[in-house]
Amino acid sequence: MNLHRLGTVIGIELRQRVRSVGWYVLLGVFFVILMAVLALSFASFALASGGNEWFFSLVIMLVLLLVLLVSPTLSGSALNGDRDAATLAPVQVTLVTTAEIVIGKFLAAWISGLAFLVVAAPFLVVATAAGGLNPGVILASLGILVLEVGVVAAVGVGFSAVVARPIFSVASTYLVIAALSIGTLIAFGLGGLAVRSEQVSITRDFDWNALPEGCAPGALDGSSQCPTYDELPCIENRYTSEVPRFDRVWWVLAANPFVILADATPPTYVDGYPRDLFSQIAYSVRLAQKAPETETRFDGCVAPQDSWSNETPEDQLEGTVPSWFVGLFVQLIIAAGLLTWGIARTRTPAKRLPPGTRIA
Repeated sequence: MNLHRLGTVIGIELRQRVRSVGWYVLLGVFFVILMAVLALSFASFALASGGNEWFFSLVIMLVLLLVLLVSPTLSGSALNGDRDAATLAPVQVTLVTTAEIVIGKFLAAWISGLAFLVVAAPFLVVATAAGGLNPGVILASLGILVLEVGVVAAVGVGFSAVVARPIFSVASTYLVIAALSIGTLIAFGLGGLAVRSEQVSITRDFDWNALPEGCAPGALDGSSQCPTYDELPCIENRYTSEVPRFDRVWWVLAANPFVILADATPPTYVDGYPRDLFSQIAYSVRLAQKAPETETRFDGCVAPQDSWSNETPEDQLEGTVPSWFVGLFVQLIIAAGLLTWGIARTRTPAKRLPPGTRIA
């Protein structure tokens, strides 16, 4: 692969995007949305109590969301759009190889997606300058965001080479993105509810029927003729119910882009509780790994402070494992597979083309 020819393909593709008015409209709308988020964040969170961390994570998540929504339209017609416009065939008869064409368009789409991150840079600087941010959170979140932009670009360019019509390649890209972001959530929820197991709940409480006539629970302090709490008998009840087993399907969420971003970012806890949106999402997903107890107990015959648990959300994650690297590997396999398939379908001379495909 010749770097000079690859750079030429990338340059041509980027110049075409820069000349488009719609490109600047998208960036302008994105800037306005971030301004609104900035104003709402400053009004909702006090920076001295962690608002800067929430704002930073919100902006990163918002950038990822908009990239997932916009990038397919920018990359999903990269190759079949040029074929319809009769501009692909003249490039194919030059010294540029098929792999250089596909990879060049993929890198151009990746760079175009990162433009949203550039627009968000001033807002991220504001959140970072407010102080209190862990450098590991900034580096990890930005690194994963850059990779996710590349995955979406690769999927779009791959489908644009495999599918003949731009509208169908864009739709196919959206379907893959929807399957990873929304489909995994649906599969997780329905799968956890479909797989259930029995749980026995054992409760102990005072036998209020044993109270003498005229005695009320509020008078059991020993100051009257009524018995005290220590003198009341306790009765035990058992209940059997079915509980969902999300611990058996939690792995479905591993390939979700938002889960990958949250799980790969170092968690931020204060007094054992999540400090930002990354930590909150990661905590919820990691907690799903834990199997529900087969038996639960509640003893109402003891003092309340003796039955309370001081376990914090951070303590509850003991024994769970991160899964972001598995999900990211799955996404990279999908992206690489589509690009490889796209190179094979774009290679000339082609043995077979869909009916009506324009080649020159």
